[in-house]
Amino acid sequence: MDKTVDLPFETALARRALAVEASLRDLLGDRILPGEIARPERLMAAMRHGVLNGGKRLRPFLVMETAALFGADGEAALRVAAALECVHCYSLIHDDLPSMDNDDLRRGEPTVHRAFDEATAILAGDSLLTFAFDVIADPVTALSASTRAALVLGLARAAGLGGMAGGQALDLEAERKKPGEAGIITLQAMKTGALIRFACEAGAIIADAAPPERERLAEFGSAIGLAFQLADDLLDLTSDAETMGKATGKDAAAGKATLAALHGGNWARQQLVGLVEQAQSLLEPFGERAELLKAAALFIAERRN
Repeated sequence: MDKTVDLPFETALARRALAVEASLRDLLGDRILPGEIARPERLMAAMRHGVLNGGKRLRPFLVMETAALFGADGEAALRVAAALECVHCYSLIHDDLPSMDNDDLRRGEPTVHRAFDEATAILAGDSLLTFAFDVIADPVTALSASTRAALVLGLARAAGLGGMAGGQALDLEAERKKPGEAGIITLQAMKTGALIRFACEAGAIIADAAPPERERLAEFGSAIGLAFQLADDLLDLTSDAETMGKATGKDAAAGKATLAALHGGNWARQQLVGLVEQAQSLLEPFGERAELLKAAALFIAERRN
């Protein structure tokens, strides 16, 4: 795997992360929006704890870079990216709950239910999920009404019962009834892959790109989504809590089936190489404009936390 693009990619990722962080701080400020009655102080603190605690902001990066392929409005893409990060962070807050994965650490800090309490964590997640659709639907996100509606629909499908939430349900079920390879792939495509696929497709939606280009970017998202989960499974088997910023080894302890556990680490690493090649080949029609996205595929496969 060629690593010559690592430095510029990481610089670009950090730059996008700073922009998203600033947008999220503004969106989660104390200013009451028209139609809101109040922003409860403890709830807002819990939401900020779950969102403004670092992280690579990879999904927002993918939204902004795919939009940039077509020269789309950067500010609108930034707001959509921030909205998607709210959904991602809501999912982490709820995944960490005692009734789900029961984790005490997230990104090296106490999880929201540990820093506050379980009820507040549930409400913080609920509020972040709802707020994401608020941000996209708001006319301040300077896109046509039809484009905003398409983004809302796409995010709802990716985050809901046929996407991330449904994938979490299958993940919990997998602790009791181990799925085969096809079941694991479906589970992971829903729980992890759906939001990553949407992140890549969202840029094309923002830009009102032609259907073939939109589908190509969605396929790219599917490939790197599977790579992301496969790399995560490997890290859960081989890394430590200090490096990861969260507990490791929990999948094996819970008896969860993963592709890495099913086929072994060497097989998983070979699959990652193939997924990177597949993802990068999908970007060939975009030429040099897609170099950062190609680097993102490599980064996902080779990440260490």
